[in-house]
Amino acid sequence: MNEKLLHTPEGVRDIYDDEMKKKQTVVERLLHELHLFGYQDIETPAFEYFDIFNIDKGSAPSNEMFKFFDRNNNTLVLRPDITPSIARSAAKYYADEELPLRLCYHGHCFKNAHQHRGALAEFTQVGGELINDDSSASDAEIIACVIRCLLATGLTEFQIEIGDVGFFKGVIDAAGLDGETEDKIRDYIHIKNFYGLSEYVSKLSVPDNIKKALSSFDNLFGGIETLDTAEALVTNETSKNAIARMKRVSAALNAYGYGKYISFDLSMINRYNYYTGICFRGYTYGTGDAVVKGGRYNRLLEQFGKEAPSVGFAIYVDDLMSAIARNKVELPVEHTQNLILFDREQHADAIALASKLRGEGQTTMMIRKSAHHTQAEYEEYARKRGFARLVCVKEDGSNEILDICAG
Repeated sequence: MNEKLLHTPEGVRDIYDDEMKKKQTVVERLLHELHLFGYQDIETPAFEYFDIFNIDKGSAPSNEMFKFFDRNNNTLVLRPDITPSIARSAAKYYADEELPLRLCYHGHCFKNAHQHRGALAEFTQVGGELINDDSSASDAEIIACVIRCLLATGLTEFQIEIGDVGFFKGVIDAAGLDGETEDKIRDYIHIKNFYGLSEYVSKLSVPDNIKKALSSFDNLFGGIETLDTAEALVTNETSKNAIARMKRVSAALNAYGYGKYISFDLSMINRYNYYTGICFRGYTYGTGDAVVKGGRYNRLLEQFGKEAPSVGFAIYVDDLMSAIARNKVELPVEHTQNLILFDREQHADAIALASKLRGEGQTTMMIRKSAHHTQAEYEEYARKRGFARLVCVKEDGSNEILDICAG
């Protein structure tokens, strides 16, 4: 046997036993919360045409996608995220719908990036998209839904950081900077190189108040007072509108009772022009990156022929599972209820018992005894595999029931 055949490629892994049960529990809880908000399930393919995810859609760099070709030589990619697929589907199936659409999903995504800090090339996302609604109320709803989702997993210590790219865009437009300069500033902010940003901005031929605003992103994070600080730095209408919208979102989240879970970070901008307004990320202890990312992307559906303002989020379930474990949150593991052990002669009796138990909604597995294994070995097997009961079918038709695990 070639030992290499037993191992997975770099960036992917097997998930099994209790870990798989816990992951399924988390996914079910997340989707349950989305359903409570009225989001309806949608499933899209794991691979699509390359153009669905190209740079104009702001999805991922081309060199971070797994690409392959179909028999007609079309370039296909494994999806790096699911939102562009939802946008394509909404434009196709709900082209004439003008009232709000609430869609939710879960599935695997793939990213062909450098594997560092244990990053996965295949990962699971659960998310929701609110389409055809451009209100601050929809921004607040989507963030409230995120908070409900995280609370449903058992986490209590987390923070949702909120920004709005309109603030940055307003400063850039007021400065009259070209696209190349904007990209350079955007890159400095994205990688949090605020010293480099200050040095770069100091050499620009722009008014001093613009320089001050562009050099202040390292201080524009914290509580609601952050928005007042930011507002004092700008005079342009776009930036002020962005701040006013964040204040409305904050007020709505306070009405939900979730004010303690939010903070603000005006330096939160995307390297690509993906987000058009509110954007946010969720952090908790035990992870180096956000476990949830989202925001408003009002121009994405236009790429597929439908003008529809939209806001959404994606929860990175694998990172969330790591956070749950490191925060020592206990997730219940449902034990398989019954293991029926029988001899060849009792096969019909075992089938009848198993059918009865399954009819009552009890999960039941059957194993025919082998002369190669002892009763004690079967009991240990049941214990290791998490069965609640071992039911031994006797020759006289009676059943011996052994309680293995509580459940």
